[in-house]
Amino acid sequence: MDAPVWILAGILVALLLVWIRQRFASFVAQSPEDYETGEPFDLRTHLSGPMVCDGVIYGPTGRVASRFSAEFDIHWDGNRGVMAEHFRYDSGTEQQREWRLELGNDGTVRAEADDVVGTGIGRQHGSALHLKYRIRLTEDAGGHVLSVTDWMYLAPDGAVVNRSQFRKFGIKVAELVAVMRPKPQEARDRAA
Repeated sequence: MDAPVWILAGILVALLLVWIRQRFASFVAQSPEDYETGEPFDLRTHLSGPMVCDGVIYGPTGRVASRFSAEFDIHWDGNRGVMAEHFRYDSGTEQQREWRLELGNDGTVRAEADDVVGTGIGRQHGSALHLKYRIRLTEDAGGHVLSVTDWMYLAPDGAVVNRSQFRKFGIKVAELVAVMRPKPQEARDRAA
C-alpha cells in the first residue's frame, strides 16, 4: 500500500517540477522587460521597406523540417503598417501572407492576418518584441489551430532575429528561427 502512494507522490513532484520550469525558466517565460537595455526596437524603423528573410522550421523532434527564404515589403502610415510576405520553401512551395499591424503609444502591438484566429496581441519593450496569437494551418498541413509565442530581437547590426514556438494543447509541435534584414540595394536595383 505504501509503494503506490510513493509512486503517485513522485509523479506529482515530477509534474510540479516540469510546470515550474515551463513557467519560470523557458522560452515562454520571457518578459519584454527582460530586454530594456540595448537599442530600442522601433518596428517602423527596423521593419520597413523591402526586406529579406532566411530561416528554418524545426519539427516536434527538434530536427529541421523545412527551410525557407522570403522577401517582405513593409509600409507604415503612422502607427499602422502592412507587411506583405512572399515565402519560398525548400520543398518548392511558395506562400503569400500579409500582416496588418497597429502600434499603440504604450508599446502594445495588435496584429492580424488571414490565417490568424482573432487578433495577435504583443508588446515592444527595449530591444525586443513579444507577440502571441493563434494561427490556423493550411488544410494540406492539417488545418490545426496552434498557439504561437513569437519573439523578435533587434541585433546590433540592425538585423531582426525571430524565434517562434508553435504549441497544440500546450505541447510544442514546431519552432521557427529566422533572420530578417533590409534587402541589399543591388538586389533592389535588379528587381526594379
